[in-house]
Amino acid sequence: MKKMKFTEAAPTAGLALTWRDFIPPLFSLHSKASLEAKLASFIGVDEAQVECSGTAALVVALEAIKMLSDRKHVVISAYTCPWVALAVIKAQLTPVLADSRPEHFDYCEESLKSVVNHQTLAIVHTHLAGRVADVEKTITIAKSVGAYVIEDAAQSLGAKLHHKSVGTFGDVGIYSLGVGKGLTIFSGGVVVSANEQIREALRRVSNHLPRNYLVELRRSIELIAYYFLYRPLGMGLAFGCHLRDKLKRGNLIEAVGDDCSLDFPLHKVGIWRKWIGAKAADRLPEFIEKTKNLAEKRLAKLTKISGVSVVLDVKDAQGVWPFFIVKMPSEEARDNVLDLLWNKGVGVGRLFIHALKDYEYLAPYFAGAKVQNAQAFAAHTFIITNCIWLSERDFARICDVISEQVAHV
Repeated sequence: MKKMKFTEAAPTAGLALTWRDFIPPLFSLHSKASLEAKLASFIGVDEAQVECSGTAALVVALEAIKMLSDRKHVVISAYTCPWVALAVIKAQLTPVLADSRPEHFDYCEESLKSVVNHQTLAIVHTHLAGRVADVEKTITIAKSVGAYVIEDAAQSLGAKLHHKSVGTFGDVGIYSLGVGKGLTIFSGGVVVSANEQIREALRRVSNHLPRNYLVELRRSIELIAYYFLYRPLGMGLAFGCHLRDKLKRGNLIEAVGDDCSLDFPLHKVGIWRKWIGAKAADRLPEFIEKTKNLAEKRLAKLTKISGVSVVLDVKDAQGVWPFFIVKMPSEEARDNVLDLLWNKGVGVGRLFIHALKDYEYLAPYFAGAKVQNAQAFAAHTFIITNCIWLSERDFARICDVISEQVAHV
């Protein structure tokens, strides 16, 4: 394996930018509709609000519903992005963990019921990695105590349940426009709601956010760099070299970007990045269809490997496919695969290193939480990119490595 050479692939399947995206709308033949209007149409809602990150969108959502209730507890999944917990804390609310169900990131129904009560302001329901989780079950439990449901579809823009966009079933939905997502403005987020009272509260919160010209300038430069580097020849410089350095130093948390803190920006997004996002949005449906077709072929290969499972959608759902979450029969087999492939630049890695309670900076908030299923899920899973420039030869070699390690263990 050490002698094998792979084409450098992105860790997720993101929509690359083109030079035409940077042409000002005044000189473009494309639709001049705003990013907000195009996202609203794509999601199927009356209004979409763009924020500076997916995390910021969640903070705005929490601050908005705080105006409508004096409750303080927010239930979140034990296996999700650490930024979710930090957003709750940033909003001066109390995060409460519910365990996931066995071998999945979705809520364990009994665990969720055990932590939801009349102190619960909201349940954050996550559709992770493009996969659609059982939001209808969460809504039923939330309604039983009068709590709101915030759908975290940060990684799932374009996914559908019953032919309706995820993020539109709960009271509020959020999406990410971060780097490597299906649609990106390098760092951005979206928040939506069908409830006019909540939408008014969302607007009020967003209108009070400051402008940060220095951060916006940095994000604009990073977006230009994304245009040049988010391609096979640029990924090694933009991502691969840094990843390999962190892996060599054994810093897994930095390697996956889990080195999070409460010091994250909340500011208005500049019009220039929104212009670029609006232009790129025209290509999003075609991109989702292309990656879906590619995922179906790759899933057929992965699911043939005995002892390995891939996390899938709930019934009557059509997710999007930025990458695959693969569950191995043991932590040893998972680690062996990562030892062989993580530093090869082939888009194999970890999603999150721990369940939330096991991060040192979050441990004080979740000392008594019992989340064994989430911990087991974190210990047995890894991800494989669904990047369009990962060759089928390289994907087949990844499958061979997985098969060998399952058989070995």
